Amino acid sequence: MPKKAEPGRIWAPRGRRRARLAAVLVILAACQERDRLTFPDPGDGIGPVTMIDQPNASDTTVAAGADFLLDGRTVDLDGVDTVYFLVTGGNQNFPPFRPSPPTDTVRWGLPLSTTGRSGSTITVQVYGVDLQGNQGAPSTRHVIVR
Repeated sequence: MPKKAEPGRIWAPRGRRRARLAAVLVILAACQERDRLTFPDPGDGIGPVTMIDQPNASDTTVAAGADFLLDGRTVDLDGVDTVYFLVTGGNQNFPPFRPSPPTDTVRWGLPLSTTGRSGSTITVQVYGVDLQGNQGAPSTRHVIVR
């Protein structure tokens, strides 16, 4: 004749009790061996992407005299640390830009002087470095001054 359960107590046959006890011990042992949940660093090992929006063609011809505005953006989900501007063939240099605070998108614009540059080609390269130290590929434009 099977036993009756006492009030407030769950009754199970002896085989089931052992199985439950074993399951509880396994769960407790597994929980003690686990470390805390960790997540990988946000770094993807890839540098920022730089896009020159204007002009949208790789070679652009402009008239000498007026300033020509080159603009674009540098984007990285890890955060953009610095944007570098390399200008050759012109009479200008631009210092690196460091957004404060760092952000994932940096919009920038470069006023290129074309005065007295008739017949020359100004080459501009722009690239970014993210907060992890990864350098992105440069984006290049050639501005031909007529």
